[in-house]
Amino acid sequence: MGLGKTVQVLALLEARREERAAGSLPPSLVVVPRSLVFNWLAEATQFTPALKILDYTGAGRAAETASFADHDVVLITYGTLRRDIATLRERELDYVILDEAQAIKTASSQTAQAARLLRGRHRLALSGTPVENHLDELWSLLEFLNPGFTGSEAFRKRAGDLRAPGAASAELARALRPLILRRTKQQVAPELPARVEQTLVCELSARQRRLYDELRDYYRAVLEKRIGAQGLGRTKLLVIEALLRLRQAACHPALVDRGRQGEPCAKLDLLLPQLQEVLSEGHKVLVFSQFTSFLALLRRRLEAEGLSYLYLDGKTRNRQELVEAFQSEGGCPLFLISLRAGGLGLNLTAAGYVYLLDPWWNPAVEAQAVDRAHRIGQTRTVFAYRLVARDTVEEKILELQAGKRALADAIIQADESLMASLSREDLELLLS
Repeated sequence: MGLGKTVQVLALLEARREERAAGSLPPSLVVVPRSLVFNWLAEATQFTPALKILDYTGAGRAAETASFADHDVVLITYGTLRRDIATLRERELDYVILDEAQAIKTASSQTAQAARLLRGRHRLALSGTPVENHLDELWSLLEFLNPGFTGSEAFRKRAGDLRAPGAASAELARALRPLILRRTKQQVAPELPARVEQTLVCELSARQRRLYDELRDYYRAVLEKRIGAQGLGRTKLLVIEALLRLRQAACHPALVDRGRQGEPCAKLDLLLPQLQEVLSEGHKVLVFSQFTSFLALLRRRLEAEGLSYLYLDGKTRNRQELVEAFQSEGGCPLFLISLRAGGLGLNLTAAGYVYLLDPWWNPAVEAQAVDRAHRIGQTRTVFAYRLVARDTVEEKILELQAGKRALADAIIQADESLMASLSREDLELLLS
């Protein structure tokens, strides 16, 4: 969340380098998302230049295997971990460090299974969001760190009822406290400027409202019939489809029907004047959306207005170049970012304004996006705006977010996902 986890770990690795020089410690392994490789290399160059780091991520990496012992740190991606685990599991390692460790949140996934096979003398998991959907994800991280320590059944028993956190969650929090170092911005950077968040409510046009209401009525009728016959548990896929379509319709009609790209869009009509005003005042701006198709529509509007921008999504390869262009004085002041691709790890402290075009179930995911700007190194107040369509599922998401943070907040932090504990009453609220 912008609290200096990378620098803290680099300091640890530097200390291990000095011990390694005096003895025979094996190298350490750091596993990161592909999007953060450049960030780790850049920060290591700046803060720990003596560390010998092997960038084991390229297509020709197999030839580098023999040189592991000549380096202090081997840097790999989660994709490389999965593909090369047969080789990596044979290596004796000092520290095995997972950055953005929520990548192993699903214990049965190939990534999580591969991580547990690594032979490290010490293990460390870094994450600003260790619980994204449910407590089993936290168990997966703990199983990597201390295999068998928590025990799957005992962990679930301690977790208690997810709908009514109380004594059970307090007990679980006490049990986990020795294993978790949690640092907040108030503790680490009390001098950090304020962060001001505001929700901007958009009124759908008559045509967009008609589309939304038709979809809502259709899915409400279908789900009522299906749930009555099969129950909520066996209807979850249809529930997810319905909520996705309604969220898309609240953003832009073209996300539901590509033939409606030229129709009015309440969010873009509200956003464009705000961007023009903020940019004219010399500020830099981040704009996030979970839908790359929505960002594509925004790009067309920006180009029609003659506004230049930078763009990053999951297909972007020149991330470092884009970040440097945005961060540099006089660089392009507007950066459009896919939430999944750029919602973590990037340092974008040149921004003073952040716009979230569509709310997500997990408030911590949104917080991670805002924290691209509101992090150590920021010297100005950060203004974050969430665009929400009135009288749609988006408003209902905010209601559920406000009422269902208690469990994860009691255990680790406010990042409980709503989908894990969605009830029929919740669904009726979302479709109302």
